[in-house]
Amino acid sequence: MRAAPVTPNGDLIRWVELPGAEPARLYLHGLGASSPVYFAAAAAHPLLSGRRSLLLDLLGFGISDRPADFAYTLEAHADAVAAAVAAAGLERVEVVGHSMGGAIAIVLAHRHPGLVSRLLLVDANLDPIAPDRRRIGSSGIAGYTEAEFLAGGREEVAERVGPFWWSTMRLAGAEGLYRSAVHLARGSEPTMRELLLGLDLPRTFLYPAVDGEPNGADGLRAAGVRVVAVPDCGHSIMLDNPEGFAAEAAAALGLG
Repeated sequence: MRAAPVTPNGDLIRWVELPGAEPARLYLHGLGASSPVYFAAAAAHPLLSGRRSLLLDLLGFGISDRPADFAYTLEAHADAVAAAVAAAGLERVEVVGHSMGGAIAIVLAHRHPGLVSRLLLVDANLDPIAPDRRRIGSSGIAGYTEAEFLAGGREEVAERVGPFWWSTMRLAGAEGLYRSAVHLARGSEPTMRELLLGLDLPRTFLYPAVDGEPNGADGLRAAGVRVVAVPDCGHSIMLDNPEGFAAEAAAALGLG
C-alpha cells in the first residue's frame, strides 16, 4: 500500500499499486466503494494486466483518510487525485472510473489538462439528479440534510443498500459519504456530460445492456465517445461480468 498527503492538513490518499509497464493506469471507485475491492480482479485480468496500476481510494472512503473538514466536491476530489498521481511520480495516466469515480475522472481530465491520456467510464454519472430519500445511491443520501444523515440517516441508508455495498460503504467517513453524494447529485458546473463532450482524448462509456442506451447516447457518439453495451451485468459491470468488462476495457484502452 502507498500513500500521499493531498490536503494542507496532510490528509492521506492511499492506494494499492500493481507493478508493471507504463503508461500507468488509475482506477477510481464509485460512491461508498473501494478500488482494491471493486477493481482488483479486473486489473489482474490477463487482458488488462502488465500495466502499472493504481487502485486508489478517494478521500473519505476505503483505506484513505476521512477528514471531516474536506469539501468532497467533484472538483476537490479531482484535485486530491491529481496530487496523489503527482506524488506517485506520474505525469500521465489512463483512467478507469466507475459511477462517481467516472464523474470525478471527467472533472480530473478537464481541470488537469494532459494528465489523462485515455478515459474509460463505467456506467458513470453524467448529469445532475434530484435528491429523493426513497431512492438508493447518491440521490437517496442527498435527500437528507447533513444533520439528519449524521443523526440517523446513515443507519437508514445501511438498511437499504444491502450487505455487499454496505461492506465497503461502512468504511466511509459519514461527512465524506454525505457530501460526496450531495455533490455528485448536484453535478459539476458545467455538467460532467458537457465536460466530457469537450475533452480531446480517447473516451469510452460502458453501460449494462439490460438498462438500454444511456440518455444522450447519440450526442456522445457525435462527440467521438465510444458507447458500448456490456451484457449480463448490472451497474457494477466489472464485478457482474468480469470477462465482458475485460474485453471491452482492453479495446477501450488500446489493448484489443
